[in-house]
Formats: sequence, C-alpha cells, structure tokens
Amino acid sequence: MKALIVTWTSRIRDSYWFVPSVLAVGALVLSFVTTELDNHFGSEWLEEIGWLYANEPAGARAVLSTVAGSMITVAGVTFSMTILSISYTTSQVGARLLNNFMRDRGNQITLGVFISTFLYCLMVLRTVRNAESAPGGDIAEQELASAFVPHIAVIVGIMMAVLSVAVLIYFIHHVPESIHVSNILAGIGCDLNRQIEQQFPARVGEPHEDVSQRRVDSNLPPSFYETAKTIRAKGSGYVEFVDTDGVMEIAVEHDLVIRMRFRAGDFITPGNILMLASPASRVSDEIVDQLRATYISGAQRTPKQNLRFVFNQLVEVAERALSPGVNDPFTAISCMDWLQSALQHLAERKMPDAYRYDSDHRLRIVAEPETFSDFVSLVSDQLRPYVAADRNASIHMMEMFAKIALSATSDSHRRLLVRHAGALRRECKRALSDQRGMKLLNDRYRSMVWLLRDPVYRKQVLDTGNWVGGRA
Repeated sequence: MKALIVTWTSRIRDSYWFVPSVLAVGALVLSFVTTELDNHFGSEWLEEIGWLYANEPAGARAVLSTVAGSMITVAGVTFSMTILSISYTTSQVGARLLNNFMRDRGNQITLGVFISTFLYCLMVLRTVRNAESAPGGDIAEQELASAFVPHIAVIVGIMMAVLSVAVLIYFIHHVPESIHVSNILAGIGCDLNRQIEQQFPARVGEPHEDVSQRRVDSNLPPSFYETAKTIRAKGSGYVEFVDTDGVMEIAVEHDLVIRMRFRAGDFITPGNILMLASPASRVSDEIVDQLRATYISGAQRTPKQNLRFVFNQLVEVAERALSPGVNDPFTAISCMDWLQSALQHLAERKMPDAYRYDSDHRLRIVAEPETFSDFVSLVSDQLRPYVAADRNASIHMMEMFAKIALSATSDSHRRLLVRHAGALRRECKRALSDQRGMKLLNDRYRSMVWLLRDPVYRKQVLDTGNWVGGRA
C-alpha cells in the first residue's frame, strides 16, 4: 500500500493538471464566498470609500465578461506556447526530459491563474441581475430592492485580472529562461545532487555491526536458493518504486531472508523473479502478494529511487550534443561539469551494503548493490565513443576524471578513475589526429597517474590547485 501511495502522490505532484485544478477549485470557492459577503454587507459600504464606485448591473456584466473572455484566450495562448517550447526543446535535448518541463511549477501556476480567473468571473457573472418591476406599489423601491450587483466580488475579479497580467509578464520571461540549455542542465544537475543526498547512505535495515563482515556483493550460498520460494512479477514495465521498508517489515515479522533481484529503473516482464524468500515453508500465498505489492511498475522510468535515470538524462544530452548532426561540444562540456559534481558528491558518500540486518543483527535482505564503480562506468562507457572524436570534449573529460580523483578519499576510487582515464586515452589515440590535443591529453593523464602514486604530489595539488604539468 505504501508503494502505491508514494507512487501516485509523486505522479500527481509532477503532473501538469494538478496545480491548475487546485487553483480552479479555489476560484470556485472564492466566488461563493465573495458573493455571500455581498449579500451580507450590501452596497452601502461603498459610500464610505471615495475612490470606489458602485457598478450598475450592465457595467458589472461588461467588466466580468471582458475579464473572463480575455483570460480564457490568454490561457489558450500560454498553453500553446508551453507545448511549442516543450516540443522544440525535447527535440534538441531528448524526449526523456519532457517530464522535467511538465512538472515546472511556473508553467503550472501560470495556467492555473488564468483558468481560475476565468472560472471566478464566470461564476460571479451568473449572480448579477437587473431590477425587475412588479405591478402596483412603489415601482422604484421594488426595482431597487430586486437589483443585485456583487460589488465585492467584482472588485476581487478586477484584482485577479491585475494579478493575471503580472503572471503573464512573468510567464513571457520564464519560457525562454526555462528552455535555455544551461538552465535545463543546471536543473538536472541540482536534482541529481539532491537525489544523492536523499538516497545515500541507504537506511533499509542496518549493516553488520562488525565492519570486517560488511559486504557490497550480493552472493548467497547455494543452500539459500534450494530452500527459497520465488516471487514472480505479473506485469511488464519499469520498476518505479520499491517499498524496501515494507520488505524489511515482512521479513522480520515472518522470520525470512529475502534476496531482491530488481531495483528501481529495471525493466520487468511477467514471470521475472522479483525476489526470493527463504525458507519457503514460511511464505504463504498472502505473503507472496504482500511482497509483490512492494514493487510498483509503469510505462516509463522515473527519478524516484532511480539515480541512474537522472545520470542518463545528462549523458543523453551530452551524446546528442556531440553527434555529427548537432556538433555542440560546449553543451557536452556543461553536461560533464554537472556529472563531475555528482560523481564527486558520490565519491564522498558511503555506498550501502548489499547485506541488510534488522535491529537484532539478523540478516534479512540481500539487495542488488549500487556502487561508485557502476555510476562511473555508466558515465564513462556511454560517453567515451562520442567524446573521443572531439578534441575539446575529450580533454575536458580527462580533466573531469582528474578532479574527481583529486577529491576522492578512497584509493580504490582513484584507481578506478585512472583505469577509465586510460581507456579514454586509448580511444582518443585511435580517433584524434590533432597532435597538440593528444599532448594535452597525455599531460593530464600523467598528472592523474601521479595523483594516485604520489601522496605528496596530491597534497601539493590540493594546496595549490595546480595539477597539470606538475610531474613529468
């Protein structure tokens, strides 16, 4: 249940219709409140405010009709502008960034303000009525008593129209800002760093109390698989969310050890083994349904719990920028800057153990681990063929590896980065014909190797910031 609630809450929050719908409902409520205030206070209060003037029914109708008509027209124009900008930008940077624009709060609020102003004026307009005379008696008094103009509601409508003009000015500024490639990349990069802070270190159970017994691999003895019951998927799609806390609760309650086979972002098909639970004798059909319900899948990958998806967004933009049809290495360099920031952030954090224990230090969950090596490979291996063919991008990528290695606190991380830098250097030797560019690339590679081999040189670079050409 928690997995379903979290997934739907995330979908609703990121949808394009939710904020406009909330504002529209708020406008309907406001229209009833203001007309009720007019019924209660009447129009006598206007006489005490010199700069306000009472409207006749025809004047009130004209004002409300003008505001309502103009607002629905502007709402249509802004929606068209939004769709056009989204279409153009996603064709340049990739369709997988569409959701980033759909959940843009500025676009949602703009559409919501125009629609809510239109609905408010429409609801108030229906309450305006002319005087109706009846035969006999004092006709003038009867006309005065039967006429109704919601002065407070009209004033609020005019104020909403003024606010809508201010929002329109903001929107005209916001659209070109939101589709500027630097702002797009900055938004993805900030999301990526925020996700890293939220996801690492993971808090599903506790690692082994003995540090020497902690493991990042997910291997289990053959005896586990001989006694385990398989929980298989029933549908197809990308895993959007896994309720790992729910899995831990089930494992503790029924004294199980659970081996999880899929993580957020993986694609599953009917019959795939989601997890194995041992011993099988304690796993009833009801528990199988509960464990299966901890996985929520959908038609597309989402950034929820899926750090690889956000990394791939930046990688995709860089690959498109370096393609022969676009040939924009500076956009690719900007992508690498944000990837560098994320990898440096990851290098400073502890990766979660594959083996997770309960509060009594009993093994409960063995998950598919995510390691620093996985993320470095995701970036390096996918970008290398594109980067190697461009002098500027290849030099910048080598610098990216060196800067990450410089900030890394683990020798294993630095060795990993040197290996990827060496692979880039070999690829560039085959693809680049620029000798001067290759010399710069080799200089940076040698300096990076010395960062690994010589702690004194590394301290010197940390103190001075000058790492290129420091050693031969």
